[in-house]
Amino acid sequence: MHIAVNPSIASSAGIGKLIESARTSVKSLNFAAPAADLVIRLWVANVFWLSGLSKVQSIDSTLLLFQYEYSVPLLSPAVAAYLSIFAELTFSALLALGLAGRFAASILFFVNIVAVISYPALEQAGLQQHYLWGLLLLVPIFHGPGKLSIDYLIAQWFDARRS
Repeated sequence: MHIAVNPSIASSAGIGKLIESARTSVKSLNFAAPAADLVIRLWVANVFWLSGLSKVQSIDSTLLLFQYEYSVPLLSPAVAAYLSIFAELTFSALLALGLAGRFAASILFFVNIVAVISYPALEQAGLQQHYLWGLLLLVPIFHGPGKLSIDYLIAQWFDARRS
């Protein structure tokens, strides 16, 4: 079998241009990565923040939902409701700031899983949203909150003090 090779690509000048183009693309993506990390953190934090706010604004309805609609394992409905409010408001704020970012994202990931388990009537579209939020929370869990975070500033400060 014979494979035709384009002479311009096969030339060292052509390969050099291709490699330089790839390097430029990688540099651009590396430059944009902190902004992407921030956008992911802010977007997911906003989802949980708004959920927590809606629960606080109608606490009676929230308690009724946890009593009759949601079946959170191992907790009483009132405890589950208040823990949910606390977790959504506290850890979404921390995630948005990038303070204890991995920990905050992990807690919200757990809250997301409990929400899916506790609400069996969740429609397919709702499940898809929860899957998306879970996947997006994996970014700060595994990658960290990024350079545009308080965690990064604290790390830089400690590194500077060690030097």
